[in-house]
Amino acid sequence: VAGPAAGPAAGGAEGAAEGGGLTAAQVRAAAALWGAAAEALAAGVTAGGAVVQAELLRAAHTARIAGLPRAEAAALRVVRGLRAARDRSAAQRLAELTGAFRELLYTAGLLASGAAGAGLAGAVRRSYEAGGSLRVYGLCREPVLSATGYGGVATHLLGVDGAHYSVSDVRPGGLSRARGAGAASVALGGAVLDHAGLARGGLRVVGATVSPEGRLGAGRGVRATAVGGVAWGEGPTAALFSRPAAEAVAAMPAEGAEPGLLGCDVRVVGASGDHVLVRELTPGAPLLRLAPAHPHPELPHAANLRRIAGHPGLVLRVLGRPDLDRAATLRPLAVGPVPGAEHSLRLPPEWLGRADLGYDRLQGAHFPGGAEGLVPQESAPAAGADPLADSPLWRVRRLLEAGVAGGRRAVAEAARGAEPAALAAALRRAGFGSAAELAAALTAEADRRPRDAFGRLADASAERYAWAWLAAAAHLAAAERSLVAASWA
Repeated sequence: VAGPAAGPAAGGAEGAAEGGGLTAAQVRAAAALWGAAAEALAAGVTAGGAVVQAELLRAAHTARIAGLPRAEAAALRVVRGLRAARDRSAAQRLAELTGAFRELLYTAGLLASGAAGAGLAGAVRRSYEAGGSLRVYGLCREPVLSATGYGGVATHLLGVDGAHYSVSDVRPGGLSRARGAGAASVALGGAVLDHAGLARGGLRVVGATVSPEGRLGAGRGVRATAVGGVAWGEGPTAALFSRPAAEAVAAMPAEGAEPGLLGCDVRVVGASGDHVLVRELTPGAPLLRLAPAHPHPELPHAANLRRIAGHPGLVLRVLGRPDLDRAATLRPLAVGPVPGAEHSLRLPPEWLGRADLGYDRLQGAHFPGGAEGLVPQESAPAAGADPLADSPLWRVRRLLEAGVAGGRRAVAEAARGAEPAALAAALRRAGFGSAAELAAALTAEADRRPRDAFGRLADASAERYAWAWLAAAAHLAAAERSLVAASWA
């Protein structure tokens, strides 16, 4: 297995810079970050103390100076995850730290190879370009709460041409800032309205500036005037609910960018833990799961979903973001009544037919008064098989997470005994032959004990182990994405 520095070493630093769009300094900084990340992975949480974290931070600082903000951000996420795991923080999840390691190794490895383009380096500041004159309509509000202490709100908008935009107000303040920002004034071109009004209204913007992600900037030349909003299903918003959710998910990018919003009309089946089981109102539609967009107990997402789950047979219109890491899971941001449906939500007229689940709280008066018309079409236990949870890929995931938690030694211990044979057999029976081979290669590399010319044990290469771990992790992510995509069909 070749290390990431093999490309620049073979072709020269200048050649790598010319061919891949990166400078020689950037390639060297990425190679140093790769080496630090490989050592941190081999150490794991158990041995990832101050020395390992300091090496990662030093390499991240070098990457920042070299102009590699994406690699720096990935390294900082790993350091924060290591610290939280060693402090036994309740907010830390081993799966999140595993994903952070995969992102760091993937980014640093590609950059250090010299074959990556300059786009993988990332941008230090968000660039805004002139967008001309726009007319946008509000869709919903979403609380923003980060692990670094920032909080606020993002209001999602839709242009007359169907393009998605957003206006955000995120500042230091954490949970209290996220809860209060939903009614804060919109700082955009002198518009006299708050985020609550914008989510149900609209704007006419002159001299707009737009980021590649669709965020509207508040530059000096921007002028905005409040206009009336439209109900869901009217005007440009009709396209959001015009096709099945499976088609909308299939049209989204498989990875990289955050998935966009999609809308669908569903019927409530019942509750399954903190999820709401629903089925789309189209023939042959699969069973979907509505999960809280923000599970923090101080935000009303989970409470609103519990109220909805208590009304089996209810039909409602949902606008949310699909969770591409879970089978057939939608994280709703807002709900509303289905036009023409008798047993649907009954929202106040001033809400313009929608309730923001992160700010509005559904009450008993918002649901149909009589239960005689709410006839469940199926029972909640008839949820069907989960192709992701029922596949043997969980064994590979457990192996990778064991490596993050206990380091290389934990994976080497897993290579002994009957567990490797059981892992390979289960994967091959299910048709995951490549996953079985990559898992076997990982355990073999972790247990490799090289000796020097005198027969003494020598330290095994952390880079070879990191490449084997990354190969298994990348294959697992791709396989799980395929299973998630199939669960929507």
